[in-house]
Amino acid sequence: MRIPLDWLGEYAELAAGATGADVAATLVRVGLEEEGLHGGEVTGPLVVGRVRTMEPEPQKNGKTINWCTVDVGDANGTGEPQGIVCGAHNFAPGDFVVVVLPGAELPGGFAISARKTYGHVSAGMICAADELGLPDDGSGGIIRLAERVPGVPLTPGQDVIPLLGLDRETVEINVTPDRGYCFAIRGVAREYALSKDIPFTDPTAKLGAAAPSDNAEGHPVRIEDAAPLRGTVGCDRFVARTVRGVDVAAPTPAWMATRLTEAGMRPISLPVDITNYVMLGLGQPLHAYDLATIDGPIVVRRARDGETLKTLDGQERSLFPEDLLITDDGERGLGIAGVMGGFDSEVSDSTTDLLIEGAHFDPITVARSARRHKLPSEASRRFERGVDPQLAPAAVELVVQLLVEFGGGTADAGVTDVDNTAEAAGVDFDPALASSLVGMSYSDEQVAKVLQDVGCEIDSTSVPWHVTAPSWRPDLQTGPDLVEEVARVVGYDKIPSVLPTPPGGRGLTHAQQVRRLVTDVLAAEGFCEIWSAPFVSDERHEAMGWPADAARARTVRIANPLSEEQPLMRISVLSTMVDALKRNVARGIKDVAIFEQGLVVALEDGQQPAPTSPVGVFPGPEALTRIRAAVPPQPRHIGLLMAGEVERSGWWGAGRQAEWSDAAAAVRSIAEALAVPLVAGADDVAPYHPGRCAKFTLPDGTLVGHAGELHPKVVQRLGLPARTVGAEIDLDVLIAVSDQAVRSTQISTMPLASSDVALVVDREVTAAAVESALREGAGPLLESIVLFDAYQGDQAGEGKKSLAYRMGFRAADRTLKTEEVNAARDAAVVAAAAATGAVQRA
Repeated sequence: MRIPLDWLGEYAELAAGATGADVAATLVRVGLEEEGLHGGEVTGPLVVGRVRTMEPEPQKNGKTINWCTVDVGDANGTGEPQGIVCGAHNFAPGDFVVVVLPGAELPGGFAISARKTYGHVSAGMICAADELGLPDDGSGGIIRLAERVPGVPLTPGQDVIPLLGLDRETVEINVTPDRGYCFAIRGVAREYALSKDIPFTDPTAKLGAAAPSDNAEGHPVRIEDAAPLRGTVGCDRFVARTVRGVDVAAPTPAWMATRLTEAGMRPISLPVDITNYVMLGLGQPLHAYDLATIDGPIVVRRARDGETLKTLDGQERSLFPEDLLITDDGERGLGIAGVMGGFDSEVSDSTTDLLIEGAHFDPITVARSARRHKLPSEASRRFERGVDPQLAPAAVELVVQLLVEFGGGTADAGVTDVDNTAEAAGVDFDPALASSLVGMSYSDEQVAKVLQDVGCEIDSTSVPWHVTAPSWRPDLQTGPDLVEEVARVVGYDKIPSVLPTPPGGRGLTHAQQVRRLVTDVLAAEGFCEIWSAPFVSDERHEAMGWPADAARARTVRIANPLSEEQPLMRISVLSTMVDALKRNVARGIKDVAIFEQGLVVALEDGQQPAPTSPVGVFPGPEALTRIRAAVPPQPRHIGLLMAGEVERSGWWGAGRQAEWSDAAAAVRSIAEALAVPLVAGADDVAPYHPGRCAKFTLPDGTLVGHAGELHPKVVQRLGLPARTVGAEIDLDVLIAVSDQAVRSTQISTMPLASSDVALVVDREVTAAAVESALREGAGPLLESIVLFDAYQGDQAGEGKKSLAYRMGFRAADRTLKTEEVNAARDAAVVAAAAATGAVQRA
């Protein structure tokens, strides 16, 4: 929202010499964020000039330029007339014009200097309105100052910057959703007055008193919202006034056009500019209809199935049953309420009689219609944040006055005001709550003054007080809302910054410690942590190799997704990490190792959807239990992705590409850091290559996760580097197991005895199965076992493979004898032979 300072000063007196920066700082103190400062972009000599001569000179290109001499007084340092080339023709000798001299700079950083053109040295420029960032005055060309500022004495050489208001500043602020009343100069001026503790002049006070009451002569209006959605009627107030004989072609007053431009809106036509001006000033969106196009009474109703409407932008739109429409006699649509008017009732050049609408619409209804039809507008932005339901009569009255004054219209005596607004319920409020929540002391008198300055009515005869919020503050609905007003008006900067002292014996939870440890372990191994948005689509599930129906059954669809192309919550961290990998590779980083900790959705079979409940109403214990039961499990996973070289190549030799075993090793490093034993085995699950996929489980068989090389089809569909490897494990499982007490063991000083064994097994037998059998058969003396060689060839036999293990034995209290080591090894081989059919290789 852009706030011209001179407009703001009409409602709240600005301090003498106040600049845009001063006003912005004042507004920041009450919670309005500054977005920028505008204005004052014209620098250097910009002066009044009087045209002395004007000689037309036709050019070979068919264009005629004017060689002019212009009296600029002493502004050029010589007092001599200034020679200027000008291509416009809407002025004549004797006219006062705006002249920019060499050394000046116009908006957009356009520096002015003397230059040779069309055979003359043009020392400056005669300016048009758009060149100065001003709205067109209707001349369509050079500014004629006698018309632009009538009645003002003009002298050649006089400074034009203050004369045209080019030194005025505009403050741009960011309006948060709960402060919709600040989408108007009226609302911002109220906040400025609060911050400065100065009087506020409400422009609607006189307008409301001047606005006539509802009578039987007004244009008939009916509100037919027989089946309100969410228990809320779509329109609870509708004010309509008629102005006849309006000259719609009359020019918009220069001061109004300037204010609209400074506020960021383009002047269009007198009726449109007046409604926009009133909306910006007071905060009430308005609409003007061509009365001649309306047949019968105005009827406000919901759209019907299959109904369409052609809007002002010329598009035919299919309507939805929740859309609220303005219609004539309930049949023909005149507009989507609070969003955009209809094409058929648009004010045109032939319009003479106008019907002015000022209404109050349900914020949710307007917001949903604007989003469904992709029609964001200045009106919908205000309605969806809450418009003062008592503002319409005053706003319509101001529109009528301006149309009569500048459009030559005549206001009808008939007034329609359908008022179904309800009185505010009020809030029971204990003033001590302010000190309790904020953490600093506020007296009851201080709290009462702030709330009254905000506009609240207070009944303080007993505690708790009964506080009724003003009609323009629909966000003040609870005690904490009122406390926030006290804190911001008194000053956020006055709240002491006190570092809280934590109670003794507390710190990070075990889960937090594990997450930090895992992050440190992976970072030490060369992985970089990333974050990816947890939203996916059916197409991504299919690209990962999962059947779309099965994947969708495990997840949930978002009711209002940020993107309709990604409406589902992810079931795997890898499914969203791949985008980060692709982005890094596309930007030239070929060797990538990334990881992410994040939540995934794991919907269980038979889980029922949550029941709906109205906003602001406690659903009850039973419904609350069902809501909690409907929340799907969301375990925390860790995903790893690697591509390119894991060992870099260089002058020392060739590097080594990342392999599935590197991802498996990273998983083992995590488990070792948490002292959690893992059992590895082969598996065949998407999105991994069936022959290069490891499954990790706890000793009791609980699944921890998988690691391996991604399937070639997955790599191709996602556009990933060849032989990309990854892993994904359930960190919550590791957290739960690692929370058990880890007992330290005494380090033995006895020597380790090693013995190697080579076993021949069928190729289908996994190394993990052989290792498990060896561990079980070796007994308690076995300390470690490592697979150090795997061989498939003629010497192993057809359909066979050889697996060589190095087994380490140690006793805590003695040096083992050769006979003991051999006995334990032989027992392990016997167990492996029984379990897997292994034969010891000679």
